Amino acid sequence: MIRSIVLAEVTRGSIVESVHLGDVAVVDTTGKLLYYAGDPGKVTYMRSAAKPLQAIAYVERGGPERFGLSDREIAVTCASHSGEDVHVEAVYSILKKIGLDESYLQCGVHSPFHRPTARRLAAEGRRATPVHCNCSGKHAGMLVLSAMLGASPRDYMDPEGTVQRTILETASEMMGIDPSSVVLGIDGCGVPVYGVPLTAMALGFARLSSPSCLAPARARAVEVISRAMRENPQLVAGTGRFTTDLLRQAGDRVLAKSGAEAVYCMALVGKGVGVAFKVLDGESRPIAPAALAILQQLGVLEQADIDALAEWARPQVKNLSGKVCGEIRPKVEMVAAGDLRR
Repeated sequence: MIRSIVLAEVTRGSIVESVHLGDVAVVDTTGKLLYYAGDPGKVTYMRSAAKPLQAIAYVERGGPERFGLSDREIAVTCASHSGEDVHVEAVYSILKKIGLDESYLQCGVHSPFHRPTARRLAAEGRRATPVHCNCSGKHAGMLVLSAMLGASPRDYMDPEGTVQRTILETASEMMGIDPSSVVLGIDGCGVPVYGVPLTAMALGFARLSSPSCLAPARARAVEVISRAMRENPQLVAGTGRFTTDLLRQAGDRVLAKSGAEAVYCMALVGKGVGVAFKVLDGESRPIAPAALAILQQLGVLEQADIDALAEWARPQVKNLSGKVCGEIRPKVEMVAAGDLRR
């Protein structure tokens, strides 16, 4: 049995108070394992890290051209957004362009992740609506695909329906696996979620990083999605979010997407390399330091990048009065693929 390794540790004073275990897979566009830490074949749910792969289904069928979708709108369909005005406006715009309204969104409702926006809504006596849900962009993209396929917009969440079957087939092809091998669950927003090995997730992102290995229509779709996300980082996550800051600093080299329960995927732009890792306990706080350490070990980031992202590279642990009393520091060390018994 291959054991998970320590991705990051949390200190308080001179003591390591907590550790976060996890697993990492780094593969190329053929699926060849290049580097790993822990168990690269660990099967877990991809959660929202799948969104860029899911968006391919409507983009490669010409959705953006048919409905005049902008790169900002394409980016929000790949997002786990914070419910800020810029996100809400983009989702409303997509719905308007496809002739639907917010009532068609079946993603559920939660308060905006962006606290100032949540406070403003409360002060104005307004409640959050489905468009504020962090997955509303993905659902809007699924409604675009529904229109492209001539399916009922009320049935786009049906796991056995045309929309979800098409998305699953597309994502599975990108990950190099048979759709029947995917363990299906239900995501927080209600649509099917994919249980696959980390190596499969990494392969999907490797192909996002270098689409020349794909058929022409799919390659064009991947290029559109990658450009939209990297050039519109605010739409992909939001203010004060690690993924947004990473894309702003290194979007010329890295495409990144988070998933719930501490799954994180990255594509090394133009390199044909994809990365996927999972924090075993589902805690999000070690994601940023682990991701940056992995990118450093792969030679993607320089010290200047780490300095610019210092608050994420070694996040401070503070007490209730704001005094720094510890830090979260990366411990992940990848090894070249070979003997997985290490």
